[in-house]
Amino acid sequence: MDYFKARVTKLLVDYFGNDFRRISHALEVLKHSELIMENFQCCDYEILVASALLHDIGIKQSEENLGYNNGKTQEEFGPPIAEMLLNSICFSQSKTIKVCEIIANHHSPSRHDYIELKILKEADRIVNKLESG
Repeated sequence: MDYFKARVTKLLVDYFGNDFRRISHALEVLKHSELIMENFQCCDYEILVASALLHDIGIKQSEENLGYNNGKTQEEFGPPIAEMLLNSICFSQSKTIKVCEIIANHHSPSRHDYIELKILKEADRIVNKLESG
């Protein structure tokens, strides 16, 4: 599992380059997701790792295309990028679909009853609160 986490982390870092703020945020969300996950038994660790690390992957394209980003644009631009990145490491197609659905829903009221989505939303909320002081 550590190998998978390292591979997805490399995808994140390669994609965001010198945007250390976005990279750091994703790593913190992953850390909190892993802590929250300990309370659940029915969680797919690979889906959680990929979702946590790539949840804001749409920010870069949103800012390049629109000049801004928000939750809605992250949910719109993120899934195709996540799919491309995960396909590049031959990640399971069925898991990729679920990760993309999670990314497409991490700022909206839940449209999916995935435990990984619930964990991600809680971890992201905690990290956003910590980052805002």
